[in-house]
Amino acid sequence: MKLLYLLVDLGAISVPLLASFHPKIRLDKHWKALWLAILISAVPFIIWDSYFTKIGVWGFTPQYLTGFGLFGLPIEEILFFICIPYACMFTYYCFRLWKGHLHLNGTEIVTSIFIGLCLLLGLLGAGRYYTSSAMSWLAIFLIYLKWQAKPTWLGLFYYSHQFLLIPFVIVNGILTGTGPEKPVVWYNNAENLGVRILTIPIEDVFYGMLLLLLNAFLFEYFLQKSEKKKLSENLPVRERNEL
Repeated sequence: MKLLYLLVDLGAISVPLLASFHPKIRLDKHWKALWLAILISAVPFIIWDSYFTKIGVWGFTPQYLTGFGLFGLPIEEILFFICIPYACMFTYYCFRLWKGHLHLNGTEIVTSIFIGLCLLLGLLGAGRYYTSSAMSWLAIFLIYLKWQAKPTWLGLFYYSHQFLLIPFVIVNGILTGTGPEKPVVWYNNAENLGVRILTIPIEDVFYGMLLLLLNAFLFEYFLQKSEKKKLSENLPVRERNEL
């Protein structure tokens, strides 16, 4: 079925996209911040993805693709970095509306646990391209968030992320071979630990978390910037100059 990967992409984004206009959500009012975050985040992942495809770390089964490509990748793979983050950031935003920034007491501990896991798995997978790169980059970003950026939204991210693991297993399961005769996306096991959740390489969990963390980081940054701009525009000139 040549449309399978495309249908997975479109299926992931369709409901969140339509629900963005719901009067109690109105994510569409923040589209500038969201689309900037998604498009900027997509750039390093597309470069990473394109290179790993070129050297055979992973690849794609042609029978599930439309045949159109860009940057050495199927167009469906590029859409993945747009459709999946949109759907996930929609969920994150809904929790943001409901829970605020949700200051969890265990946020620091959770971050430390993830950093430790990344370092441990990175050591176990030393020399394996997918394992070492995914674990290294996530560990570096989490270390930056923990000791440098110290975002107030990180607890909310962890809270929403646990709910996103369900659709993650469904979508990634389909793409990696749970259901289809062959995997839509295949992996070279010489470049990963060979540990799978159903058909999903364990590295995908950390790779996906890094993708969504980067999207949340930029989304929150652009939201804050937009809110400051609106506040500045509503202040008298004297107070505006003091901001």
